[in-house]
Order: sequence, then C-alpha cells, then structure tokens
Amino acid sequence: MNRRLPELLRARLEKPLPGPMVGSRFEPRPRMGRRYDRIPADARPSAVLALIYPHEDRWYLPLTLRPAHLVAHAGQVSLPGGAIEPGETSWQAAVREFHEELGAEGLAIEPLGRLSAIYVQASHFRIEPWIGFAPQRPAMTPNSAEVEALLEVPLDHLVDPANFGFHQRERKGIPYHAPHFAWKSYRIWGATCMILGELVTVLEGMTD
Repeated sequence: MNRRLPELLRARLEKPLPGPMVGSRFEPRPRMGRRYDRIPADARPSAVLALIYPHEDRWYLPLTLRPAHLVAHAGQVSLPGGAIEPGETSWQAAVREFHEELGAEGLAIEPLGRLSAIYVQASHFRIEPWIGFAPQRPAMTPNSAEVEALLEVPLDHLVDPANFGFHQRERKGIPYHAPHFAWKSYRIWGATCMILGELVTVLEGMTD
C-alpha cells in the first residue's frame, strides 16, 4: 500500500488526462452510435464521487448497487452521485450526493481532482467524475431508498487485469459486448466502467 497515493494522484490529475476512454478496452463494442466524449449542450449536468480511503493496508473506494425500482440505470453498480442543483459546484454536488446515498455526515473529504467529463446517452447526463480522499474508512450507512447494496472495492482489485472482462448485452435488439470489472457476484459496467477505466489508466501510468 502506497500511503502517498493521495498526493501523487492529486499531482497527476493536474496534468492532461487520457480522456473518456473512447476506443479503449473499457468502451462497449460495437459502439452503436454512442459517443461518451461528445456532450450535447443541453445535457443535464451531474457529478459523481470516487472516494478513496485506507483500510487494512489497502486503498478502497465505495460503489453502490442501484435498486430495481429506480427510473434510471436500475440494478446497475454506480459511483455515488447525481444531478447538480442550481447554485452548486460539481464538487459540492458530488459530496452532497455521497452523503445522501451513504451517510457518513461530518466526514472530511478532500478533493484530489477530476477525471474527464463523460456523456451518458441513456439518461442524457453530462457526468463530472471527482476523485476524493478520506483519511479513514467512512462510517457508511446506505440510504435504502437509493442504495440496495454497498460495495467496498479495493483499488488494486480494479487494476488487476484478471478482474476485467466482457459480457453480452442487447441494446434495441442488437447484441454487443459490454466491458466490466468483476467484484464478487457483481459486474461493474456501462458509464461506471468507463469512468473507473480512466482512473485505472491513470493509476497504471503512475506505476510505470
């Protein structure tokens, strides 16, 4: 476990980013018209938070399983986040949504920087992904209205190529291969896979 990871990651995020992983192993194949890097002017602004924290000599980040009753992206594994409200910055929205979904009020969260903005066609969201840091494992209490399960995933698990793969899905009756990170019985795919894919790419570059 590299205890300097937060400061190293902050410095790296100040430099040019690899982008929203278009054409990479993290993008669905075939693309079928989806362009995560082309963001319409009227896309709804939103933000998500990838919070890293130390626990038992490893770095972790929390993901959420969305309940089946939600309108958008039901049953998918996501980063905590949601729409940016009037008067909020994207960072403020990401932190607010984290607390609304996972509790841990009063937790000191330090912003390390942003990843590339990404467009999600299905929900017409422009997502700004933030990387944050907490000095200890948060005392998280998932909001059952928004979170069916809390997944605490080690960063080194995501970086390990053995935990990355593809599964087949359909979109408008057309089959395609969806990349995913595997964690226990879950598949982390879609926009969350793209966002975490950029984080993994950044981390891989830092260890070269």
